[in-house]
Amino acid sequence: MMARHRRQEVSIAMAFHFASSGVAPAPGITDVSLSCQHLIDPSHCHIFGPPLLPSLSLISGFDEGLRNKEPKGVMNGPIVSIARELGFEGNSILEGLVVSIFIAGAFIGSLSSGSLVDKLGCRRTVQIDTIPLILGAILSAQAHSLDEILWGRFLVGLGIGVNTVLVPVYISEVAPTKYRGSLGILCQIGTCLGIIASLFLGIPSESDPHWWRTMFYIASVPGFILILGMQFAVDSPRWLCKVGRLNDAKAVIRNLWGASEVDKAIKEFQSVSRNDGSDLDSRWLELLEQPHSRVAFIGGTLFLLQQFAGINGVLYFSSLTFQEVGITSGALASLYVGLTNLAGALCALYLIDKQGRQRLLIGSYLGMAVSMFLVVFAISSPLDEQLGQNLSILGTIMYIFTFAIGAGPVSGLIIPELSSSRTRGKIMGFSFSVHWVCNFLVGLFFLEMVEKFGVAPVYAGFGGVSLLSAIFSCYFIVETKGRSLEEIEMSLNPSIQAKDK
Repeated sequence: MMARHRRQEVSIAMAFHFASSGVAPAPGITDVSLSCQHLIDPSHCHIFGPPLLPSLSLISGFDEGLRNKEPKGVMNGPIVSIARELGFEGNSILEGLVVSIFIAGAFIGSLSSGSLVDKLGCRRTVQIDTIPLILGAILSAQAHSLDEILWGRFLVGLGIGVNTVLVPVYISEVAPTKYRGSLGILCQIGTCLGIIASLFLGIPSESDPHWWRTMFYIASVPGFILILGMQFAVDSPRWLCKVGRLNDAKAVIRNLWGASEVDKAIKEFQSVSRNDGSDLDSRWLELLEQPHSRVAFIGGTLFLLQQFAGINGVLYFSSLTFQEVGITSGALASLYVGLTNLAGALCALYLIDKQGRQRLLIGSYLGMAVSMFLVVFAISSPLDEQLGQNLSILGTIMYIFTFAIGAGPVSGLIIPELSSSRTRGKIMGFSFSVHWVCNFLVGLFFLEMVEKFGVAPVYAGFGGVSLLSAIFSCYFIVETKGRSLEEIEMSLNPSIQAKDK
């Protein structure tokens, strides 16, 4: 009975895992440096890249660092210290609630983000959204009761849920077409760096039982940076055009994309706007209508497949896999995973605007499938023990690396590119709400499935889902590389062209 309670605790904890949220993609580092220069307006100090991406990434990455788990399912690090100090240590339900309430907040945040973006635009919404991020972190740091830590975790989840939608939408609408993928992948790279940094920040917690409070205080710092930085950032020219601020939209386009792009861009914006309607607030029921329903289906399915391809389960068991080859330190194993994830993101940075989104998705999922089947072979075949362990390590590293190249970052990038200007925020909100639900379900039932069927069949299932995901990407994903958002929207909605003729 005790074992079952512990398994349920870990299942709930795993449901909280956010490591799988790769929110974007991109090409060579040189190209990114150039693109960031284009996103700075010296005369008005309009800065896009520096304040937004690293700050958001550090917040989400730091939060991920609070969820390291021991291979046998006993959570280590902050949650243990928090439970001990606040008086609920050993209560698996309460420990799981403190962990999983983050996902509840993120789910609500994702769904609410669409309406906020429609009314306020991304820039102002990001600033408002930092309030629950900062308050949640500070409330958690000062918590002296279970209620306070729960509210703190919920507020942080609420903020992260909104921001996971806002970042890719903002990038897609502000970035020059040529560098849209590159700037998107910076978010993924920042998240990887944030996770790695959080591992080092968590080291003092091993000797200081109150260090978790300091960690939460540190987590509030990027929010203050973000509020200040976004004050100097530009509004989306597409949103400015929708709200009737045409001169402001032209100024942003001139500064970011070049004077030669102004007339063409404005003409495309207005053409799409005439078809979509002039009112700002779209309705959720519009997601059931064509062409929006098609993109909503693609977005929801991409995140469903991403989660059921097993990233959270593989990350959970990676510590045990590393332990079998002599790497007994959970922190060191997590560092190897983090560095592998970073290496994959850097490769995506180089490839995304050269090979395109569809190829990266297909190649990524095929690589994940091969990796899973390699691990299954290593577990099931009568191989030498050392050889089997080495193959398991190789398969695990390959899986994480190939996930970071495509399945992680591209899913969040391509959905706003395919979405119409009118429903972009709501489609992203819907897609990420599917992400959070599937994230929770996989975490909740993963250990149950492993206990009932064994690791090899479960991993084989992950490989099968990865193959299915590659097939889905081949037949349903439309390539968006090198095309403006308006060109993509018009290609998916021929009625726009018909009305313009």
